[in-house]
Amino acid sequence: MSDNTTALSADNPSANSIAPSIAPSIAPSSANAIAEQPLPENSWAELSDRLMMTVSGAGTEKFLQGQFSQNVSEVTADKSLHAAASNRKGRAYALVRMVRHSDDILMDFSRELADATEAELRKYLMLFRGTTMTRLENSRIIGIFGSELAQAVAGEQASIATSLRQPGDTLAVGQGHLVLLEPTIDGPARYEFWSTDGALPAVLGAQDQSSQCSLATWQAGQIAAGVPWLTTTTAGAYVPQMLNWQHLGGVHFKKGCYTGQEVIARMHFLGQLKKSLYRLKISAQTAPEIGSAISNGERNVGEVVNTLQTGPQQYHLLAVIRHDSANGPLTLADSGGASLELCPLTYAVPEREQPKMATDT
Repeated sequence: MSDNTTALSADNPSANSIAPSIAPSIAPSSANAIAEQPLPENSWAELSDRLMMTVSGAGTEKFLQGQFSQNVSEVTADKSLHAAASNRKGRAYALVRMVRHSDDILMDFSRELADATEAELRKYLMLFRGTTMTRLENSRIIGIFGSELAQAVAGEQASIATSLRQPGDTLAVGQGHLVLLEPTIDGPARYEFWSTDGALPAVLGAQDQSSQCSLATWQAGQIAAGVPWLTTTTAGAYVPQMLNWQHLGGVHFKKGCYTGQEVIARMHFLGQLKKSLYRLKISAQTAPEIGSAISNGERNVGEVVNTLQTGPQQYHLLAVIRHDSANGPLTLADSGGASLELCPLTYAVPEREQPKMATDT
């Protein structure tokens, strides 16, 4: 094993992963940053809030099938997919993307939650001798705004990059992978470049500093696309469907059993989803906090999941809100009763209009 990786395996179940070092110039937090608006075309960001894992060995698919909501066999060289890992109560403690890398599966873990996520998965990894889960210490994940820059990253394969049409479409570029992400309503196309060895395409290294945007700006794009991420406050708090994960392709309802599957499947097939993820904005004197209560009158009807400042006293949010209260006047409890404004998502959430039993689709 190389010096820049730390592996957990059935052969070495007591191995302790060491968090990757972060270059001083890369800020792992966007808590106090103001995101650029509108989202910048042909710009890129270092996604320092995430780290890359690889699962390798004969038991890779069986191990992942038993712990994640995705059918791993559908993760191919040209298609990456979202997935959730949940506890026995069906509450998600990790939201990841899976990328096929030869015979291995790459995943992105929240750096904030990585230790806890590994500790939970390690309990099951022990059953799969010869299968390892490794932090790629030198890897990098780069967020890209704009098709022109993405094609430049693809280099000689630029013409193939133009064929990436659906979220999750993937192109191998050297030792990395270029992935098309979910769109925003009016912003530039969004991509990620996963570099397993940390090397950047020459075009990014040659870009001047002005073409690099902040992590906060990238996360504002995630909010605009309706793609949530978990924090220590929200990990283990929601069933994946409450985070719209099924509408982002992250829940496969026809696959076999996995931890939390009974609760997740029951909510789907019996039409029991009563709340889901909404996109909102607010003008407030103080920044909304993750986990802050959202009210409709005197009743608490939801909580903030993600929030970012986009201008002076301007904030964009993702929040889980009850369907039967979302269209009423919504206020944020810790912002002096400031009113929230609903914003459209780029994908449909039919459960909000159809509380009847779900079909097997």
